[in-house]
Amino acid sequence: MRPRKQTPEKSGRGERLCSLEEGTPGSGTYTRHGSIFASLAGCLVKKSENGTLPVVSVMRDVESQLLPDVGATVTCKVCSINSRFAKVHILYVGSTPLKSSFRGTIRREDIRATEKDKVDVYKSFRPGDIVLAKVISLGDAQSNYLLTTAENELGVVVAHSEAGSQMVPISWCEMQCPGTHGKELRKVARVQPHFLHT
Repeated sequence: MRPRKQTPEKSGRGERLCSLEEGTPGSGTYTRHGSIFASLAGCLVKKSENGTLPVVSVMRDVESQLLPDVGATVTCKVCSINSRFAKVHILYVGSTPLKSSFRGTIRREDIRATEKDKVDVYKSFRPGDIVLAKVISLGDAQSNYLLTTAENELGVVVAHSEAGSQMVPISWCEMQCPGTHGKELRKVARVQPHFLHT
């Protein structure tokens, strides 16, 4: 019988790993309220020497995880909207696909650069839209990444009409269904060629 290959234990950012009585914090961790938490997503490593408490570390999983960083342009999918913000799943950082999606929030005041008080989330995004956005602050286990679309190049890049057709942008705030010719309001991105995922 071949020995089963052990899969390394994964940990998410902000995840509680153990108490300080069970281990010593190593790299990629932080302590709070007597416990050790992961400060990044990756593989959990416990190393014990001479019967001492194991050093608990989190090693970034180099091949699998690129993390959205402040200032990074990300591609995300809108999953829900309300009058104050849109909730999204981040799928790409630049042109690199993420192995696991991160949650993000685009607040009403971060949708457009001008006339922020007149912005209506419902007229900017719809669930299912693919949006190009920029990271303005990092999230943690409890909260989401904060994103902005307040630049001409940012906003909706792919949207489907109620009839199910992929819509064509006709202005910075409207897209049209090629089948029904119905128009829908969106915060449309002026897409730069290098952002197009073929």
